[in-house]
Amino acid sequence: MVARAGFAVSGLLHFLIGLVAIRLAMGGQGQADVSGAVEQLASQPAGPLLLWVSFAACVALALWQTSDAIFDFDHLPAKKKLGKKLKAALQAVVYAGLAVTFASFAMGAGKENSRSTSDLTVAVMQAPGGYALLLAAGAGIAVTGIIYAVRGFRQSFLKYLRLPASEKARTALTVLGVAGYVAKGIALLLAGLLVVLATVTAHPEDSTGLDGGLKALREQPFGIYMLAAVGAGLICYGVFMVVRAKLAKM
Repeated sequence: MVARAGFAVSGLLHFLIGLVAIRLAMGGQGQADVSGAVEQLASQPAGPLLLWVSFAACVALALWQTSDAIFDFDHLPAKKKLGKKLKAALQAVVYAGLAVTFASFAMGAGKENSRSTSDLTVAVMQAPGGYALLLAAGAGIAVTGIIYAVRGFRQSFLKYLRLPASEKARTALTVLGVAGYVAKGIALLLAGLLVVLATVTAHPEDSTGLDGGLKALREQPFGIYMLAAVGAGLICYGVFMVVRAKLAKM
């Protein structure tokens, strides 16, 4: 049950990022990434409680995904088993990272001690092999975005859910999933491309992660409309993840 709450926490973060994206499209300000969303939670009256509850949920889901990576999928053929185990391990890393972010903000160190994406990119680029590492990281993020978009168009996310009996509910769930997965895919693709371009042109300060990718989209022709659409899609993905907390096969 606690691990399922981790999906809901992820949904809440995507919902908040989507709201910021729409605000940016309307000419407002904000930080459209995980840190910005967590900061919004921290600023609420019950902020510390929300942060620690979210931390516990993400730790539980990270442990669940780790157990999948170690103990599950042994009945599958070797190649498919390896792919499933790697996917579960990567998901464990993602939720462990979210847990660290929540804990950092809950202890008051999130804003002061966190380094911006561009600062981190500069540090990595200056390290031995950093250029190749950044290219690989950017390409990996972009490819992940493409995978998310394809998963949305193909509706392959449905196989991981216990679908409701109602046809209307199944249709609504499918629409939420398609819109959400495609929007998240676009956002990740933009973030990954920014990392690659900043690395190739040796301007690491231009590598500004998800927030920078969405703000760069705003500057394109018809960008405000595309950004608003991505923001709406991220909100859909957030709602979908909250529903997934209830319906996921675990």
